[in-house]
Amino acid sequence: MTIDKNNLLDSILASISRIDFVKSTDIPNIDLYMDQVTSFMEKELKSTKRNDDDKVLTKTMINNYAKNDLLPAPIKKKYSKEHLLLLTFIYYFKNILSMKDIETLLKPISEKYFQSDSDINIARIYDEVCAFEKDRTALLQKDIEQIYHNSMETFSDVDDGDREYLQFFSFVCSLSLDVYVKQLLIEKLIDATSTPSEVGKETEKEKKKKE
Repeated sequence: MTIDKNNLLDSILASISRIDFVKSTDIPNIDLYMDQVTSFMEKELKSTKRNDDDKVLTKTMINNYAKNDLLPAPIKKKYSKEHLLLLTFIYYFKNILSMKDIETLLKPISEKYFQSDSDINIARIYDEVCAFEKDRTALLQKDIEQIYHNSMETFSDVDDGDREYLQFFSFVCSLSLDVYVKQLLIEKLIDATSTPSEVGKETEKEKKKKE
């Protein structure tokens, strides 16, 4: 997302309108080896990178996801279309959630719908979620526009030389609070999906790692 500082609001709104998701129809219906997976994800998600030299996913990341039960293990070193869809979910979640929370969130999906023959499978879940999020773009733009205008009304009594940055700081703080509150809500929702005996309980795998 590229932001033009000289025309901040218009640039932000334009960037939001350009946000897109990996389409399930663009993912090959053939199983891929690790190098093919990382190349595909790099190509499809490069627009989300902050810096050009950032990596979307590495072999080490993917191996760790499988090792820590975030991702079903590959079959004969190959990853299916469903693996790539789950990797896409993980890619977006990992910026705001812990690996443990992601595992808790995705485990019921993987266990019930991975390689499912029913009408509900990983592809359908992914497509429906993405369509829902895409429909919210206009509402998101309107909300951010309101936050921006409200922040531009702060520090009205400050000299011009300092006011611009302080208003910018106010805008960033408002957006940060919004993210923080939503992250807390997500964590509480994830905790609510776990039984009391599971919350804070170490798995056998975690215990062995400490031994």
